[in-house]
Amino acid sequence: MSNAPPVEAKCRPVGGTELSWCKAVPGGTGITVLGLLLSKPLDITILRNALHKLQISHPILNSQLHLSPTSNSYSYVTPPTPQLQIRPFDLQSTSQILQTIDNGNPTPSSISPFHLIMEHELNKNAWQNQEPLLDIDLFFASVYTLENENWVVALRLHTSACDRTSALALLRELLGLIGGEGFDSSESGKEMEVNLGIEDDIPSGKANKPLWARGVDMLGYSLNSLRLANLSFKDTEAPRMSRVVRLQLNSEDTDRILSGCNSREIKLCGLLASAAILATHSSKGLLHDQWEKYAVVTLTDCRSNLDPVLSKHHMGFYHSAILNTHDVGGGENLWELAKRTYNSFANAKNNKKHFSDMADINFLMCKAIENPGLTPSGSLRTSLISVFEDVVINHSNKEHQGIGIEDFMGCASVHGVGPSLAIFDTIRDGELDCACVYPSPLHSRQQMHEFVDEMKRILLNGSDYICTDN
Repeated sequence: MSNAPPVEAKCRPVGGTELSWCKAVPGGTGITVLGLLLSKPLDITILRNALHKLQISHPILNSQLHLSPTSNSYSYVTPPTPQLQIRPFDLQSTSQILQTIDNGNPTPSSISPFHLIMEHELNKNAWQNQEPLLDIDLFFASVYTLENENWVVALRLHTSACDRTSALALLRELLGLIGGEGFDSSESGKEMEVNLGIEDDIPSGKANKPLWARGVDMLGYSLNSLRLANLSFKDTEAPRMSRVVRLQLNSEDTDRILSGCNSREIKLCGLLASAAILATHSSKGLLHDQWEKYAVVTLTDCRSNLDPVLSKHHMGFYHSAILNTHDVGGGENLWELAKRTYNSFANAKNNKKHFSDMADINFLMCKAIENPGLTPSGSLRTSLISVFEDVVINHSNKEHQGIGIEDFMGCASVHGVGPSLAIFDTIRDGELDCACVYPSPLHSRQQMHEFVDEMKRILLNGSDYICTDN
């Protein structure tokens, strides 16, 4: 009999950016969900074994969030063995869940059961009522049974442990394990402990800012926030939840849009943000030259700029946000505005503001959470839209076909603090597919479907579109 002492759980305090997510998630922003729609049954044992392997390779996926009662501080506690259990829902249980979505109101027939399951997962908040001394998992998995022999695998994670890059790596590694191909452990890393937070990996001097400059920037952010315009609110009082509307384009339109971005040396994020700005201005029936100021948050993956450089397989939150504001008066051409929008972000990034303003953005986010009355109508809206600097590109393969993948979606909740619309864009087999997440009923489902339809119209009209008088 072995007399080896038991392996103890490891622990590390959360970093500054991670702390802002720990404060945001209980209110409903930062619940990351990955969903797979399958046309073939998946053995629960195979899925559980694959997820446990991933938890061993990436310990933060096996960690729990601990809230200290004495210091009111958070830390990650990592047990020595995987703890995740998959929760299965049979056809009857899944049907009951689908019937409760939208609080009994009729759901448009165009919204699929898979789409509704994604919304359901975005609003399951295990961290909402966390109590001191109660350690809560950061990773949950469920399997739902749909009619017509379809199934949904849903993975739900705390965003502090999994940003969009992490989520994509997690999905690809999981599919490799389920498909029997495994994944390259030398590339993903057999991590023996949870990685450090982003602040500890910023190259020396990159985040430095003189005290006076920090004060000026904080004042500027605060004053600008009082002048920001928003998409019209429908219900500012009722409890909120996250809903999703998808913006999808065919391969021909996608290729045309990407070619337009390439020829103008901008990224898709600038074009999507500009289409949202123009759609918002148009929706208000404003007169010509009636100017409004809109805020855009662009999230950039910092892994390649850290010290040491981190690979895409390093799980955790390693994105940083850059906030820019844009004045729009009603006569802008889409591509001209997209060029201006993207260049504002690119210039800020070149000036290292994704590092130097990181603490400021996190501070303001936490202040908005603590004082919702500082935001318009207590809505907790801090920007019109959030976008990612780089689009996710995915191609189907034989592995996907063998598993029976019919559709997939990845996004995060925004019904606490955040934008009116968060865009999670993917180019899948040459076609643009954006999961657009919004807070409901602050914005209604009908309103946001019409809004995204207008965005799509603006994108398809391209350079011919100019915001005209109403």
